[in-house]
Amino acid sequence: MLFTKEEYKNRLKKVQKSMQDKGIELLISQDTNNMNYLTGYDAWSFYYTQCVIVHINAEEPLCFVRAQDAGGAYIKTYLKRENIIVYEEKYIHTWPMHPYDPLIELIKKNKWDKLNVGVEMDSHYFTAYCYEKLKQGLPNAKIKDSDRLVNWARLVKSESEINLMKGAALISQEAMKVAMKTINPGVRQCDAVAEIQRALFRGTPEIGGEYASIATLLPTGKGTSASHLTATQDKFIDGEATIVELSGVYKRYHAPMARTILLGKPDQLKIDTMKKTIEALEAGIDATKPGNTIDHVAQAFWKILDKYGIEKKSRTGYSIGIGYPPDWGEHTLNIYKGDMTVLEPNVCFHMIAVMQFGDWGVEASEAIRVTENGSELFCNFPKELHIKS
Repeated sequence: MLFTKEEYKNRLKKVQKSMQDKGIELLISQDTNNMNYLTGYDAWSFYYTQCVIVHINAEEPLCFVRAQDAGGAYIKTYLKRENIIVYEEKYIHTWPMHPYDPLIELIKKNKWDKLNVGVEMDSHYFTAYCYEKLKQGLPNAKIKDSDRLVNWARLVKSESEINLMKGAALISQEAMKVAMKTINPGVRQCDAVAEIQRALFRGTPEIGGEYASIATLLPTGKGTSASHLTATQDKFIDGEATIVELSGVYKRYHAPMARTILLGKPDQLKIDTMKKTIEALEAGIDATKPGNTIDHVAQAFWKILDKYGIEKKSRTGYSIGIGYPPDWGEHTLNIYKGDMTVLEPNVCFHMIAVMQFGDWGVEASEAIRVTENGSELFCNFPKELHIKS
């Protein structure tokens, strides 16, 4: 069990309070991150139907998993054995049969079929078929979107969670050092990422790493003007820039970081643009303090870009913590103008300063924690353009 039982109980109470506020009596949470947050469940089983069920008055949630994965639930969660509910193999990929058939029977057995039921309409792995099964199987229930209430409950981290993110940051730093060393002209991108991945898993002598919820991103050359590109077998070329975005992972908690490397002789345009990018990033970091809103952070960031006439239409960050594929964002706050989320101590987010200009770009990003008096960075690694001439 990763956290104390008391911490898991406090999480449950926080979620149940939010359920009460939203008029939800029964919550079905299929978001893998939320399942981990509420129970401690941690296995690569999210490609099959699984969920956590929370009743408004329950002392523990129920963990609903495939029978083959019951052992993982017994090992990883804090739950009593009777609160781990399994479904049979006959429901796996045998449409129109579906794992939600026994889930519906469980709900009926507990006389929950006339309650206000909250579901995670826009979460990964909750499919249209899941929703249709619930509608057809629970005609007397009122099914509504839970509005990401568990995601929002995760926003403010405990000290135990912060310590895990600090561990993830140490791994991020080690992997970025490897990236700086291995990215050279003539080296295949896939070979460099192989070394980066090795570093992400090796971690440090004290802290071992895990798989990240996003692959190491490695846009190179013209690719730096695009987002979310991964490594190929192409070789790095002298004179081109490469953006490295990665995250160390410790006990499923992430601390992402991005940096830009330039191979060959210095390019003054890229150097100057990187300086402006860092200035905008640091302005946003300076505006990160309790009582300020995300809008304050965004306004400070874009004020610098406006000063230099740099246009950026995409958001510049999001909250982070637990992460499972396909992404490490919490799907709550967005660092963009107009987001009025009020910052509190131990809110954590990934602030991304990526600038793209048609056929080239630069990027630096930081994982940030709101403190009692301001903010702090999880990682300690130089932000400037890394030139290897």
